[in-house]
Amino acid sequence: MTELQAFIAGLPKAELHVHHVGSASPRVVAELAARHPDSKVPTDPEALADYFTFTDFAHFIEVYLSVVDLVRTPEDVRLLTFEIARELARQNVRYAELTVTPFSSTRRGIDEKEFMVALEDARTAAERELGVLLRWCFDIPGEAGLESAEETTRLAVSDKLRPEGLVSFGLAGPEIGVGRPQFKPYFDRAVAAGLHSVPHAGETTGPATVWDALVDLRAERIGHGTSAAGDPALLAHLAERRIPLEVCPTSNIATRAVATLEEHPIRAMVEAGVLVTVNSDDPPMFGTDLNTEYAVAARLLGLDERGVAALARNAVEASFLDPAGKRMLSAEIDAYTETWAGRS
Repeated sequence: MTELQAFIAGLPKAELHVHHVGSASPRVVAELAARHPDSKVPTDPEALADYFTFTDFAHFIEVYLSVVDLVRTPEDVRLLTFEIARELARQNVRYAELTVTPFSSTRRGIDEKEFMVALEDARTAAERELGVLLRWCFDIPGEAGLESAEETTRLAVSDKLRPEGLVSFGLAGPEIGVGRPQFKPYFDRAVAAGLHSVPHAGETTGPATVWDALVDLRAERIGHGTSAAGDPALLAHLAERRIPLEVCPTSNIATRAVATLEEHPIRAMVEAGVLVTVNSDDPPMFGTDLNTEYAVAARLLGLDERGVAALARNAVEASFLDPAGKRMLSAEIDAYTETWAGRS
């Protein structure tokens, strides 16, 4: 491990773009597959590396949905969620906004109230036992159409169902053929209910999709935004309005959204003054974790320890953590960095 990697490993961090099911470790996926032997997902953790090798974004969605199908009971939800928190704690992640797709679970027969209870039980246990604060982003699976949008919105805005940890509302899945404007009424309802708007946009389509997310969905952060680098006016808008991008470098390579890391537009985003955060997306599926993504970003951007700490502070600034929590986590990052710099 290099000095910079060691610094990253101990650095207190926040993560803003990480998917619930997509964060299931090979051990947890194998355990869930063993619980549900009718699935085609391998029960051998070592075989999952081959299973998680994607030919393109469409293939990634196919494999992702096969893992989604393993989460069939409230007990599965609770196991998955707490084990994600355990992995985050291992990486010194103090705060994470986990993207959850409730429609995928309720349509598979999990009682919606039991689903919410399982999430919240894992959240409170993670804070109590692991020191990790979890918050939820409920997202629409775009490939499932407007039915899923209606169901996700209902679950997100219902006074009787909305979980305490819910802070934001998103849209994920394929972008090609799934225009952002059609989801405007659902985002309007979510925003009116006090949720923040954080749709994916510009991951596998052009800058126009990002503009649609900003104009029609009132996006406060953009998931990925990879193609924004191709539109100088869009970059200037994002920088001026301080609208963060949730950048996931290894994910973009794994899904073939970007050909190589050397071609990744993160440097252009930073040079344009955009508030860039670094995230892992679906880490076990892409053979990565947040620490690795920070190391990748450091290499692409030519950062030292203080530069990496600035990236960590970006994530805190862009988060929906309360102001006191932001101050505490930023202070912890600064104290850690100064202690590291002061080593003899």
